[in-house]
Amino acid sequence: RVVDLSHVIRDGLVTYPGLPAPVVTPHLTREDSKAKYAPGTQFAMDIVTMIGNTGTYIDSPFHRYEGGTDLAGLELSTLVDLPAEVFHVQDSVTRGIPASVFQDRDVRGKAVLVHTGWDEHFATPEYARNAPFLAPDAVTYLVEQGAVLVGIDSLNIDDTEPESGGARPAHTDLLAAGIHVVEHLTNLGALPPSGARFT
Repeated sequence: RVVDLSHVIRDGLVTYPGLPAPVVTPHLTREDSKAKYAPGTQFAMDIVTMIGNTGTYIDSPFHRYEGGTDLAGLELSTLVDLPAEVFHVQDSVTRGIPASVFQDRDVRGKAVLVHTGWDEHFATPEYARNAPFLAPDAVTYLVEQGAVLVGIDSLNIDDTEPESGGARPAHTDLLAAGIHVVEHLTNLGALPPSGARFT
C-alpha cells in the first residue's frame, strides 16, 4: 500500500503565513494549442511560480548553512525507501515534543516521522498558531542516535512563536548533522508505528 504524505499544491495555497503563495497561470491553453498542432492534438502548459517552502518539502543543509549541501547534492540513498519509525503523539499535552517520546525505539538509520495531527489545520489561520514542534532535548537525542531524516506534520520542526526569539535549534542541529528535515507532512495517521518505508 502506498500512502501519499504530501499536501496538494494549488494556486494561492498558503503553506506558511508571511511567505508568498504559489501562482499557477496558463502559458498555453488547450484551446490556444489547437492552432499549433495537428487536428485533434491539444496540450496544456502552465507556469508555476512559488517559493521553495510550499506544500510538503525537504530542507537540505543549504537552507540553514551557507556552503551547505543543496537539494541537488543530497545522496538519493538517504531519501528513498528509508525504514520509518512513526511516533503518534497527537494526544500530547505539550507543544514541544520531548526526547522521551523517541527513547523506546531504535531510530538509527531511520526516517523519524512525528504525527502530531496538526495537519488537520493546514491552509487555515489555526495552522500557524501554537503549532507542535521538536523540543531541544528531542533534537539532541535524534542526532546522537543517528536518525537519517526527521519529519513532522506541523508548521515547523522548530517553535516559531514570538517568544522563541527566532531561534531554530532543530534546523540548526539536525541539518548540521546531515539529517534531512521534512515539514508539512500529512496522512501520518495512516502509517503503522514501525514497518513502513519512506521516500
